[in-house]
Amino acid sequence: MGTATEAPEQPTVVQPAVPPYQPAHRDRPPRRPPLPGPAVAVIRISIGSALLALWVVFFALGLAGFEAARSQLVLYSQLRTQLADATEPIGGPIDPGTPVALIEAQRIDLRYVVVEGTAAGDLRAGPGHRRDTPLPGQAGTCVLYGRATGFGGPFRHILDLRPGDTITVTTGQGTFGYRVDGVRRAGDPLPGLLPSGGGRLTLVTAEGVSWRAGWAPNRVAYVDATLQGTPQPAPAGRLTGVPKADLAMQGDPDALVPVVLWLQLLILGGVGAAWAQRRWGGAQAWLVFTPVILATLWGASESAIQLLPNLM
Repeated sequence: MGTATEAPEQPTVVQPAVPPYQPAHRDRPPRRPPLPGPAVAVIRISIGSALLALWVVFFALGLAGFEAARSQLVLYSQLRTQLADATEPIGGPIDPGTPVALIEAQRIDLRYVVVEGTAAGDLRAGPGHRRDTPLPGQAGTCVLYGRATGFGGPFRHILDLRPGDTITVTTGQGTFGYRVDGVRRAGDPLPGLLPSGGGRLTLVTAEGVSWRAGWAPNRVAYVDATLQGTPQPAPAGRLTGVPKADLAMQGDPDALVPVVLWLQLLILGGVGAAWAQRRWGGAQAWLVFTPVILATLWGASESAIQLLPNLM
């Protein structure tokens, strides 16, 4: 028997060591250090204030018009009832906000109930009668204020009236026609003196010039009209002067307190919404607190607008 031959020994092959994988180095910008707490608070407060200011502008130019339209419906119903019952006030002290007249001008589709008073809060409902002047249809110069943009802008088109146009006003003493004399602004000649026993109607609003035109009025404009026919007597007891807040382009500083109170409620609503979001979840929290926040925003906006000029 032959001897078995052993298999030749295989040489050991040493594989070169594979270096570990190293991702390509990318230059990364250094991380910015986080903003300090006070800076974050200032940024958040600034953003919140800006959003709140934008909301107030949106409210004044848009949503407030719906409120004014509803107020006009209520005032018109009150005026009709008072005229039918012969209880419409025609002189003496009249509470601000009381409907005193209906003004119409066909050329510009003007038809609004006029309330007593010209403070910013009074003019939310419509045109206002300055309390130290006679009522429409009475002897003397009757002055009516109206907003140009906010709360529906009831007087936004009165500057389109032309000499000879007719303005009709209905009060508890009857219906009176006025013929438009013209439009004037600060620095223009004043209308002539009224003849003894004559009557005049002056409509007052604001207008914007240049880039402010149409949305941010900043100067006063007037429309003068002369009463056609015999004026009615003015009962005694009218005011001989009005507070500064009732003058043209004035705000009402008394509205500052309600603004502060509404803002406090708004902050509490926001804090409550944040707390509820952590406890209940986002959907449930905002379902509950959205109406609360919107209501406080509405109230704060109504009050804040009264701080602005009353003819805007």
